[in-house]
Amino acid sequence: MARVDVIDPKTATGEARELLDAVQSGLGMVPNFIRVLANSPAALAAFLGLHGIAGAGSLDPRTRERIALAVAEQNACQYCVSAHTAIGLKAGLDSQEMLANRAGRSSDAKAQAALAFAGALVEHTGEVSKAEFDAVRAAGHSDAEIIEIITHVAMNIFTNLLGKATQVEIDFPRIELNQVA
Repeated sequence: MARVDVIDPKTATGEARELLDAVQSGLGMVPNFIRVLANSPAALAAFLGLHGIAGAGSLDPRTRERIALAVAEQNACQYCVSAHTAIGLKAGLDSQEMLANRAGRSSDAKAQAALAFAGALVEHTGEVSKAEFDAVRAAGHSDAEIIEIITHVAMNIFTNLLGKATQVEIDFPRIELNQVA
């Protein structure tokens, strides 16, 4: 059971209702994570704004999901691992690739470099080395993509923190964590 209210979109009012209705229209559902975030319409609007901007970038959807899976596993957020496994399937990732992604690996060399960089960002709280920065660039990532990798890592750390702190109920097929943070 979540530690904060899980807002019911049907009984929400004002800005929270408008934002939840927009999520419902876009996804066809309102995940519990979003319902918890709706306790603060300002926080929900900020998250949706960042999520929308991040989704419009140059990183492909599969790489975005790979990063989300790697960060969620690294931070031991079962809600996010479960959610991004379901989303990853819709983005075209297979189960074997997603298991590798959760370990910070990929069968795609360019995605592998993004995951290594993302893992270093999390592990070192952004204090990546010149070698780690050079490696992601050498793999073919542009400056825009490097900034987007950083953005996706930050956004996913936020969702991991929210999921773990609130103990929001998992409303996706439950996926067990591979490791403990």
